[in-house]
Amino acid sequence: MHRSSMPLPRRSFIFSLAAATRLAAQETTFSTDVKVISVLATVRDKQGKVVSALTKDDFTLAEDGRTQTIRYFSRESDLPLTLGLLVDTSMSQRRVLGQEKAASFRFLDKVLRADKDRTFVIHFDHETELLQDLTSSRAELQRALDQLELPADQRPQMGGRSGGNPGSGGIGFPGSGGGIGFPGGGRGRGGGRGRPPMGGGGGGGRRNGAGTTLYDAILLASDEIMKKQTGRKALILLTDGVDQGSRTFLNDAIEAAQRADTLVYSILFSDSMAYQQPFGRGGDGADGKKVLQQISRETGGSFFEVSKKLTLDDIYDRLQEELRNQYSLGYTSDNPASTAGYRTIKVAVNKAGLTVQSREGYYPGAHAL
Repeated sequence: MHRSSMPLPRRSFIFSLAAATRLAAQETTFSTDVKVISVLATVRDKQGKVVSALTKDDFTLAEDGRTQTIRYFSRESDLPLTLGLLVDTSMSQRRVLGQEKAASFRFLDKVLRADKDRTFVIHFDHETELLQDLTSSRAELQRALDQLELPADQRPQMGGRSGGNPGSGGIGFPGSGGGIGFPGGGRGRGGGRGRPPMGGGGGGGRRNGAGTTLYDAILLASDEIMKKQTGRKALILLTDGVDQGSRTFLNDAIEAAQRADTLVYSILFSDSMAYQQPFGRGGDGADGKKVLQQISRETGGSFFEVSKKLTLDDIYDRLQEELRNQYSLGYTSDNPASTAGYRTIKVAVNKAGLTVQSREGYYPGAHAL
């Protein structure tokens, strides 16, 4: 992948075979050199307002039910922020893309600090594509957002992007004509690493170009980009949460974000008219809401839903406040780093009426700053 320096046609997100199959096939090894587990936490009162004046003594932290000593604490983290914006461009989003483009740029323009924070932009429909690699440039981000549109085979006959090659790019699977495929195609639906199976993905084929590869997009953003970064990391999902056609399980997508130490903030932007045949893809968005809530809960991010009372700009304002008022807690686990397996984390405060939002756990070897 290379940094974009000019408007680009629809560009493929090509990834290595080893990286694509890592979560499904590898026997994980853990480094004994990694000592400190970092946890970002947001605290709210009963009215949902962010609380930003707590001290280390106000917090308790437990791993797998065992109390841990908080050794590092900061109220105002000056760590660099890496943001990934993942935008659903499937047919169900055709009526809301314009709002998403404008509000997303206003948010990025306000939240990104020059020469310190960076953002990348991915869109997903029946394929997943990186429109803009990590950058601090507002101009590059604006150009990437300008490229957000329906896939060429679902747009009205008004002409496509200059230089585009519909149907040849994106994540490739056996028989799809693009990219590098998962060996043997998608796996059958089933449980992933202790979590119950939920949602779509895992082998659902696309039909006539239709589809929404949400889980693929999360896994690739986490595994190919976020895992290589340090500091604070967050993905922002703009979608109705309905996945159709991913070769990745929901459970594996969540695990990828957890291993990359990345919070996932989900914004449910649903158009009820999109689910009415013949123009929609059928079904409804009820399961999509549950999926997005699960993704955010298990990774430590927040879930939001656009409504008449809560606009996308309102949600972005809340998200900006949250990102600027996080507590950073660090501890050394009393469990040997060589012990494999997922470990739960429970962060709490000892003041009544306050709730804590943080990731629910981690995998050893993928958690230190």
